[in-house]
Amino acid sequence: MNELQAPLKRNLGLSLMALGAASGTLICCVLPAVMVALGAGAALAGLVTAVPQLVWLSAHKGLVFGVAGSALAFSGWMLWRARTLPCPTDPALAKTCMRLRRFSAWTWATAVMATALGAAFAFVLPALGLFS
Repeated sequence: MNELQAPLKRNLGLSLMALGAASGTLICCVLPAVMVALGAGAALAGLVTAVPQLVWLSAHKGLVFGVAGSALAFSGWMLWRARTLPCPTDPALAKTCMRLRRFSAWTWATAVMATALGAAFAFVLPALGLFS
């Protein structure tokens, strides 16, 4: 592995980690609200019976969002630091380098959007009285 690509591969891993943490916010807060809104309350009850950890995630949503926010902040900071790292001069490696940068940024942005959607369902919509 080229020493110039190591930080980019690390950043890709961090972005994927942030996306995984952000998916926890979707599972804890968006999934139950959407299932109930669509009239699938019985299916949600069956899902909670099969996977009781969903109740823990929903009960500890502050912790879930804290972990997701920390992962997003750390991976975003690492992506920002690596934005000006040089790519190799070999055209094929330079293309791979730029592709890794774009994919890492896209993955991180997807994680941010997922966390924002989860926050809307967990905190904003209940405060407005739309979901509780």
